[in-house]
Amino acid sequence: MSFSLSERDDTIIALATPQGVGAIAVIRISGKDAIRVCNEVFFGKNLEEQPSHTIHLGTIRDGEKIIDEVLVSLFKGPRSFTKENVVEISTHGSSYIVNQVLKLFVRKGVRLAKPGEFTQRAFLNGQFDLAQAEAVADLIHSDSESSHQAALNQMRGGFSSEIQELRNQLIHFASMIELELDFSEEDVEFVSRDGLRQLVERILRLVEELILSFDLGNVIKNGVPTVIAGKPNAGKSTLLNALLNEEKAIVSDIAGTTRDFIEDELSLGGVIFRFIDTAGLRETTDTIEAIGVSRTQEKMRTASLILYLFDLSDTDLVEVHRDLNKLDNLGVPYLKVGNKLDRAKENIVNKLQGKYPDMLFISAGNKENLELLKARILELVNLDKFRTGNTVVTNVRHYDSLTKTRESLLEVLGGLDQLVTNDFLAMDIRRALHYLGEITGEVTTDDLLANIFSKFCIGK
Repeated sequence: MSFSLSERDDTIIALATPQGVGAIAVIRISGKDAIRVCNEVFFGKNLEEQPSHTIHLGTIRDGEKIIDEVLVSLFKGPRSFTKENVVEISTHGSSYIVNQVLKLFVRKGVRLAKPGEFTQRAFLNGQFDLAQAEAVADLIHSDSESSHQAALNQMRGGFSSEIQELRNQLIHFASMIELELDFSEEDVEFVSRDGLRQLVERILRLVEELILSFDLGNVIKNGVPTVIAGKPNAGKSTLLNALLNEEKAIVSDIAGTTRDFIEDELSLGGVIFRFIDTAGLRETTDTIEAIGVSRTQEKMRTASLILYLFDLSDTDLVEVHRDLNKLDNLGVPYLKVGNKLDRAKENIVNKLQGKYPDMLFISAGNKENLELLKARILELVNLDKFRTGNTVVTNVRHYDSLTKTRESLLEVLGGLDQLVTNDFLAMDIRRALHYLGEITGEVTTDDLLANIFSKFCIGK
């Protein structure tokens, strides 16, 4: 999807609230003719004579036919989301009414908006940069406290201001080096090479911090895939039900009840965890159960966290030690969880506590020590950096651009070590500036914009 220059002059319209029947629906119109066209079908005050940021009661009519009684909100450019004239019409939430209003405006020459077109116009008109525009979509789709806060911080320019500061510092040195090229015959040095090295090293440290924050950002945005694994009848489904506080999984004393995986989400400490209840791990001749075991092993390999359950009423130290060795070789963070504490023999609990001090002891059936388990789960997701207000990268496009920026900065340092000429230094610095500019939109292509805004909902 792309927008031609002529289309950017169109007046556009779309439903800004979700499809379906509701109490109200909001229809958004943006463009130089938004207020004029709306005034032609609105019966109440003359909208073209009203000040910006006002709301007016009246009716929308198609000729003599009244479609609905509405509230019309006026936002005159540039004091609007898109920096164009914007009208928002609040109608009753009937899908019939919405369709009648949309068709009426289309007949008046207003074009139906494409996905993300309102936000793209805001970006193109300088309301905010590209990173902030992408944060609008993230904010709409945020489903936890942490993802909401990360999107809000980015939308308000926290991330963009850091990137812009890095670019400004590089631009200064790049301009000085390129100025030197104009005086190359006179052997004039406008900028200290030691100063350039110090700057590049400082920027490189900041870029690497942002790159490292992506692991946390990915957790905040997409949730933590957390696999509940263990032998059959260890209480995995009971634990899932206890965590979710609902009967999501079938619980039975018969081993091998869970043949496939069951997945659901839970917010802990403002972070979404995707808990996955899996088939019990054991050797089996049952074809269907064997498929379930194979899927469990695959889920464990791709998980961000594993809760490995041991049945305290039916286990021994040899078995625990063997399973933990396998988990260590897997290389995925995991918690050792002894379940069925209410049925356990005191001596086995004491032995396990002595050998594995970090093992948690719970009773999923009685919901004993579940809060302690939740606290330990959260400890493995380091949110301290996020909660202190530091910038966290949540967008894979930004991560890719930062990685390429780092490579270019390393080339600059390598060039300084090898005493390369100014034209090569300037080229590497310009490349770093290019990749940083991709993040905020100083450097864009139509294909890039089309890819970003096509993922937005229509009406935003």
